[in-house]
Amino acid sequence: MNTFQKNESKETLFTPVSIEGAPPRPPSPPKKSPPKICGTNYPLSIAFIVVNEFCERFSYYGMKAVLTLYFLYFLHWDEDTSTSIYHAFSSLCYFTPILGAAIADSWLGKFKTIIYLSLVYVLGHVIKSLGAIPIFGGQTLHRVLAVIGLSLIALGTGGIKPCVAAFGGDQFEEKHAKERTKYFSIFYLSINAGSLISTFITPMLRGDIQCFGEDCYALAFGIPGLLMVIALVVFTLGSRMYKKPPPEGNIVAQVVKCIWFAISNRFKNRSGDVPKRQHWLDWATEKYPKQLILDVKALTRVLFLYIPLPMFWALLDQQGSRWTLQATRMDGNLGFFVLQPDQMQVLNPLLVLIFIPLFDLGIYRLVSKCGINFTSIRKMAVGMILACLAFAVAAVIEIKINEIAPPQVSPQAAFLQVVNLADGEVNMTVLGENNNPLLEESIKSFQKIPHYSKLHLNTKSQNLHFRMKYKNFSVYTEHFVEEKNWYSLILHGNGNNISSLMVKNEENKTTNGMTVVRFVNTLPEVVNISLGTDTAFSVGEAYGVSAYRTVETGEYPAVHCKTKDKGFYLNLGRLDFGAAYLFVITKSTSQGLQAWKMEDRTASKMSIAWQLPQYALVTAAEVMFSVTGLEFSYSQAPSSMKSVLQAAWLLTVAIGNIIVLIVAQFSGLVQWAEFVLFSCLLLVVCLIFSIMGYYYVPLTLEEIQGTEDKQTLPIQGNMINLETKKTKL
Repeated sequence: MNTFQKNESKETLFTPVSIEGAPPRPPSPPKKSPPKICGTNYPLSIAFIVVNEFCERFSYYGMKAVLTLYFLYFLHWDEDTSTSIYHAFSSLCYFTPILGAAIADSWLGKFKTIIYLSLVYVLGHVIKSLGAIPIFGGQTLHRVLAVIGLSLIALGTGGIKPCVAAFGGDQFEEKHAKERTKYFSIFYLSINAGSLISTFITPMLRGDIQCFGEDCYALAFGIPGLLMVIALVVFTLGSRMYKKPPPEGNIVAQVVKCIWFAISNRFKNRSGDVPKRQHWLDWATEKYPKQLILDVKALTRVLFLYIPLPMFWALLDQQGSRWTLQATRMDGNLGFFVLQPDQMQVLNPLLVLIFIPLFDLGIYRLVSKCGINFTSIRKMAVGMILACLAFAVAAVIEIKINEIAPPQVSPQAAFLQVVNLADGEVNMTVLGENNNPLLEESIKSFQKIPHYSKLHLNTKSQNLHFRMKYKNFSVYTEHFVEEKNWYSLILHGNGNNISSLMVKNEENKTTNGMTVVRFVNTLPEVVNISLGTDTAFSVGEAYGVSAYRTVETGEYPAVHCKTKDKGFYLNLGRLDFGAAYLFVITKSTSQGLQAWKMEDRTASKMSIAWQLPQYALVTAAEVMFSVTGLEFSYSQAPSSMKSVLQAAWLLTVAIGNIIVLIVAQFSGLVQWAEFVLFSCLLLVVCLIFSIMGYYYVPLTLEEIQGTEDKQTLPIQGNMINLETKKTKL
């Protein structure tokens, strides 16, 4: 027996019933309208949200801009490991939005999720900055703190990513939809503004300021951490003005459960006796409402097109890793300004701000007037092709750099440079095991030899025997060397004897492609050298050798030096960008104290400006692919599936970074070949995507609304549909 029967009456009257003794209910107070900005329809609360987003993006991109060089030069990871850790961090930043959306939708709500995860974000910055202080523990502790700090930052930035923009949209009333659309434009402008400014400033904090005698990574991480604190404070100040909608349930979890139930139900009913259903998702009708199933069907059509997309992100996100490493071997001196290698990343947000209106108002309209149907899928395919061209250009640049760069150290090999500071010519022979000669050279006194000689070793490390003929006698000595290292052998003598000092050049590539210097002191007392306010040397007496120190490019006609008893000045001449210099402090009877100059490594001859074409191509690719793809996929999904699609889109970015991580660790290719590999892979993926897009039938808005209008409530239990033609209260 049914609990409810179908009501066929045309009119149903409800008579109010008086309850005796019940007190009258007070009228509801009128709903107070939130404060507006300067008499407009924009809620004042969005000002706090936009400022919060600007500071947060400044914090994230500023920290990320110097991350690769921090791995390479501070933590002393090699290039492949630095690239892998960089992309592992980037990938984690795009996995955690799923967690943040789940917490906000099903537990805490957007406001509390942003507050709590921002605290985690700040804690990650604090730990990361502590791990960048050289005197705070050893290298092992620095690496542990770096991993912990980056993990917390990834949880914080990824967790709040899907919440902040949506929370800003919640502040608007439905009647102000036009203002809400403009708000999102302002919101994304604040993202690019924060990225643009921070990517330019933080490399300057790192390279132009010295901390504890080296690049100031602690400051480069500390300032973004301070901006994140400001972001949290500003967001909290607007608390009383915010609309805070309660959690509405996690639609991502509902979609996953619906798909899983459909697959498992189909697997259970795989016998031939069970009638087939029109769509594989129809196997979820036993448990889930028809409207949800229809929405998931529309969603899966778009998700199918997402399958090839991670390869594009694999190329796009290498701007902060492989391209930055490429820039360290190029000349950043532009004449009017010296550009740091990690500052080249500023081109991306700058060009994004230029290209978006250029494409929307210029190129797309021009193509349309030519009668070409430039659909969203075609725009995305063209974006992929532009990214392929960008990496082809990067490969050409890499080949040109290798032609003029010093050779790379291979396994079971070392490089040696001989510096003869004796007062006569020295004939030197380097003997390996079994006394086989590895090198024979005749070096004149104070002869400038900027090149290194390659020594082939029998093992990873071994003792080399040196035989030196100096004037009328021979000297034999032995020095220990290890593979994949660069060494300088400094010879000095006074006519009666000759001595040798082997110096390991740990930073043979110099620091970040910048100008570096070191000193050899032939005086019998310690010399203190001042190169600017932040750079000072203390060189030991009697052929003491200093470590490499980074200095600014330019002229150094009078560098102040002092010993225990007196002060003097040295003329170092011009120091070019990207070069490594060795200065020998000597005392001449005729000219007094002076500095003999030799280039340990010649200056980079290829300008960093040659990276501009590849940045322009990849940014144009990003505008055509990313902006168009997000707009297209949103328009093709029902309104209830927007959050799911956002999570899926971010997931493709995460998978793209994992692809780079795998290739960097296991490809074993030289850099230019790796660029070519990525370019070819994306070209193949572009072809596959174009075929998939050709057979894709776009879902129109009318079709989406039509399926919703035709939807009827499902029958559950003993309930059937009620049909009431007219109801009066």
